[in-house]
Amino acid sequence: MSENSQFRFGAATGVGSMPGGDAQEAVKTVTGTFEDFPFLPELPARGPGADMIGRTTGMLAELYARVEPSGWRLGDRPGRDTRRARSWLGEDLDALEEFTQGYEGALKVQAVGPWTLAAALELKNGEAVLSDAGACRDLAASLAEGLRLHLAEVCRRVPGARLVLQLDEPSLTAVLRGQVRTASGYRTHRAVDRQIVEATLRDVLGAHDQGPVVVHSCAPDVPLALLRRAGAAAVSLDVSLLTERDDEAIGEAVEAGTRLFAGVVPGTDGPLSDPAGSVMGVRTMWRRLGLRPELLAEAVTVTPVCGLAGASPAYARQALAHCVRAARSLADNPE
Repeated sequence: MSENSQFRFGAATGVGSMPGGDAQEAVKTVTGTFEDFPFLPELPARGPGADMIGRTTGMLAELYARVEPSGWRLGDRPGRDTRRARSWLGEDLDALEEFTQGYEGALKVQAVGPWTLAAALELKNGEAVLSDAGACRDLAASLAEGLRLHLAEVCRRVPGARLVLQLDEPSLTAVLRGQVRTASGYRTHRAVDRQIVEATLRDVLGAHDQGPVVVHSCAPDVPLALLRRAGAAAVSLDVSLLTERDDEAIGEAVEAGTRLFAGVVPGTDGPLSDPAGSVMGVRTMWRRLGLRPELLAEAVTVTPVCGLAGASPAYARQALAHCVRAARSLADNPE
């Protein structure tokens, strides 16, 4: 989208999940840390319906899911699990509205993308939605409509925000390679044709026609070229998983105007290096690619490597603040 090349992303943000179960505390932390690029936190510690799959099923239009011992399964009508997922999302939006009064700028919201959702959600027979091409189409259409409604609601509550939609697709590479296991665990589902994967992603990304979409995956071998063709304005990945084999795809993406959300800060408790050390890998890659150093701050948003749900609250706060300092280091000393 041409307008996305003019979009002002912030220099740092989070991926999505946070520890604990207090929506107000999480939103207060996020909005206090990222003054120009906050995000709507997800709090999976609250239980089923607050996890990333359950939260997104609560957004679906005219499709419903419930929790079974094996995971989330599609059902005929909204039940307790759907109501709980929607109730928690409502709580989170209430907190976001409270702490973003008068805010004008980029604001990120997250949902699970169509292929990770199809790999995780079960049909009534217990197999993944991924096993049925028609069910995959129906799920993607329901997700796209649900996202339109969700984004409209966020716009209504934070009218000054310019929304960025993040689709989480950690299972995308496994879907493309035929590595998603069947219910029995003895076989894997057939690989989905790349053109079908791309076309479905393009349709779902199109649900956000007022702003950019970033696709996030903390798995290795993120299919960058496919995501670009599908319309992703940015790709969010774990920099430590990149190898020189990824250089060409990264270089092409950056030169084509795709933004990199560079995951460089660990997602679980541990010692943090100095901010400059955290972005050393990004600088090294930039030099290797022969890209202009002054492009760094224009093309990169610094994030944790993945969500922070597994971290302690104290570490999560440190990690987010560290992202801001690391981004500043990248801007101040691009060489």
